[in-house]
Order: sequence, then C-alpha cells, then structure tokens
Amino acid sequence: MWKEIGDRESGKLRPSSFTNRIKSSRESSLQLSNNKEIVSAHRGSINSLQVDLTEGRYLIAGASDASVGVYDIQRATIHEAGGLIAKHEPIFVVDKQHENGHKYAISSAIWYPIDTGLFITGSYDHHINVWDTNTTQVVMNFKMPGKVYRTAMSSLARSHMLIAAGTEDVQVRLCDIMSGAFAHTLSGHRDGVMSIEWSTSSEWVLVTGGCDGAIRFWDIRQAGCFRVLDQSNSQLGRRPPFLHHSAANKDVISRSSSMAQSSSVKSRTGQKKIMNGNSSKHAGVSRSSGIVKGSIKQRLHPGMMSTQNHATAHYGAVIGLRATSDGMFLLSAGSDSRLKLWDIDSGCNTLVNYEIRRLQTSKGIQLATSQDSDLVFVPCMTTAKGFDMWSGKTMLNFRGHYETVNCCMYSSLDQELYTGGTDRQILVWSPSTSTSVELEERRKGQTAEPDQDNWSD
Repeated sequence: MWKEIGDRESGKLRPSSFTNRIKSSRESSLQLSNNKEIVSAHRGSINSLQVDLTEGRYLIAGASDASVGVYDIQRATIHEAGGLIAKHEPIFVVDKQHENGHKYAISSAIWYPIDTGLFITGSYDHHINVWDTNTTQVVMNFKMPGKVYRTAMSSLARSHMLIAAGTEDVQVRLCDIMSGAFAHTLSGHRDGVMSIEWSTSSEWVLVTGGCDGAIRFWDIRQAGCFRVLDQSNSQLGRRPPFLHHSAANKDVISRSSSMAQSSSVKSRTGQKKIMNGNSSKHAGVSRSSGIVKGSIKQRLHPGMMSTQNHATAHYGAVIGLRATSDGMFLLSAGSDSRLKLWDIDSGCNTLVNYEIRRLQTSKGIQLATSQDSDLVFVPCMTTAKGFDMWSGKTMLNFRGHYETVNCCMYSSLDQELYTGGTDRQILVWSPSTSTSVELEERRKGQTAEPDQDNWSD
C-alpha cells in the first residue's frame, strides 16, 4: 500500500489507477466484520438484499416470514464495547401485521433505481407491491398469475418505468408503474422464470432464466426473444481485443459482400436462360417454394430457428443471473451446480471452470460482482465464495452462516459484502484493517524482528 502511495505522490501512478489498486486490495482482504453488525429483525430466511443505487446507504432485505426491512448501513443505531462495535437496527419493518403486507414469503425486494422514496417487493402470495418508503404504504399493486420468484428494474432506464417479473408462469410480465397496468408479456419459456436481469448496457434488453434451463434475451420493443444461449456453443477464454474483433468483422463483411455480388451475377445469367426456355414451369415452381418458405417462417418462434429456440444453457433450472458492469459478459448459475460465464456479443460459453461443488436447487440465488467485475460472489450452500471472474479460481471463502446462504450483495461504496441466509442473519464482510496497521507499525519501526526477543530486560 505504501508503495502505491509513494508512486502516487511522485506522479508515477494516475489517480484512477491508484483508486483501482486500493479498491482491489480491499476486496481481496474481505473478512467477517468485527466492528459492524446488522441486527436482523426477521424470523425467516433472508431471500433478497439490495443497497440503494443513489446514496449507497440503505440496505433493503426481504425474508420468508413475509417481512421486509430497511437498514441504514452508514449510521449505527447503537455502539457497544466502548464504541468499537456498531450495531445497525432496522429503520422500519413491514410484516404480515401491516394492513397491506404480504401474506407469504417475500422472494424479492428491490429499490426504485433513481430514488429511495419507493421500493418494490414480490411475494409467493402472487402479488407485487410498490411501497412509499416515507409512509410505508402500498401505492400500487400488481396481481400475478403465480408465485413471484424475482423482480428487477433497469438502472439505465430513462424512457420507461417497467418492473420485469418472473413467476411460476411461463410468461414474463412487464409492470408499468406509470400506468399501473401490464405493459406486455414475453412468451417463450416452457416453464417458470426463476431469474431476471436487465442489461447493464441497454435499457431495452432483458435477460431471463427459466426452470426449463433456457436463458433468453429480449428486446422489449419487439415481439419474441432475439437470442437463446446454447451450452454447446462455446469458445475458450475471453473475446479478442476490440480492434482485432472489428477487423475480423470487416473481413467477414467484405467477403460476404463479394460473395453476394458474385451470386447476384450468377442469378442474373440464370434468369436470362430461364427467359429463353420454359419460363412458365420455373415460375410455378418458384411460387410454390415461396409459399412453403412462408408457411415455415410462420410456424417458427419470432426471430429464430426452431433448433435455437429449444436450446438450453443449463441441465436444470437457471437459479441466478448477473451481468458484468460493462455489459459484455453474463454469469449464470444453475441447479446443475454449474456457474457459467457467457460472452454476450457472440452468445458463447467461455468455458471458465469455477471451483463449485454444490449449489442449492430449491429456490433462486442472488449473485454479486465487484465494481470492476473481477470478483464474483456466489452463495454455495452454507458458505459464500468469491471467484476470480476470468480464471474461476476460488479467491475468498466466507464462512459464518449456520445454514444455507441465499443472497449476496456487494457495496462498491465501502467495498463491503452483505450475505443473507436461512439462519435469518445478515452478515457484513469488511476489508481487513490488519494489513494497513502492520504497515504503519513497520513504517514507524514499532514491530520487533522475528529473531529478537520481544520482552523487556
């Protein structure tokens, strides 16, 4: 750390590089916090966690006892042990006793992306509620056809206020907060939709993962999905640099254009021969073939072939999705205990082998990534693990929960990780401070050498 500070003082290191190095070093030293504690007020398993995107201050949690709580993670409620331990109690909790509270488990609790004045909850009671944070009253309600597994709103959206909802029904529904009605439905999955993720590069692109093992990409302005990920379609490693990629595309485009020109010349000569011969027979054949092709296109799913429409990304349900911050890659977790990294541009599986032994299969899990997307945090049964995004190696192990871990939430503001589990606890994992203390002591010369006695004469 002191080397980076010296390089920054001498001008060898740019401010952005210095910040990234400090953040990465803090991320790599995450451990169970000894001075920060979230006092959970829930009596059921924690299913969903999210820190607001505007201030990075308020944590919302949804639990299986139909309760939702909001915590201030910047200001502690109580200080214990001489001010060394900061306890954060909930600002408020809404449970079954509330007049508009959910009756069954809350599976998803999220903030309105641009303001903490609203938050959204989805529950197994077939309802999605939009809440006013200040009054803790429901301002809008959407009745769904089945259990709500996941809800999501786009953090990039400026043209719409849509809540994407995945339920046990095969259709994905878009709920419009502006009108209070369903905007439209997205049909294509053959089973319930357990995971939903908006693109981090476009406000119009939605990614859904179903219990049928399929991951589908949707442009919500058009009918039908435009891509289905296929686990048999793979490429080893990350994509080539942008310049090489664009040059390769230019070569392909130039080749295709030259081929198109040659084919057009051939077709013109063929047409001349037909005009000299029996043109009526050939015209009849071409009409009939056009009718057959048209009927085939009508039978297929909009925008793709039938073989692509039935492709699967996992051997089992897709229980978690997470897009990288640059929008170029997608992480997916399946009930087959596999974590896969997909290249969104090509739709290929990058074949990164993540060191995962087992993932839970009963319900969806919530994945998290670091700010630079170099680390991915995954609930792995009773532990949470941090993997290197590009190599798949296990970098961090988070052991602290007594039962299954359901969700992970990373706060980029403080470089802290929050995990929720079936043991009803919300644990905080903070960067280690021992390294900086040791370095400071070494700089002052207060630490003894390992081969010297450390007692006084």
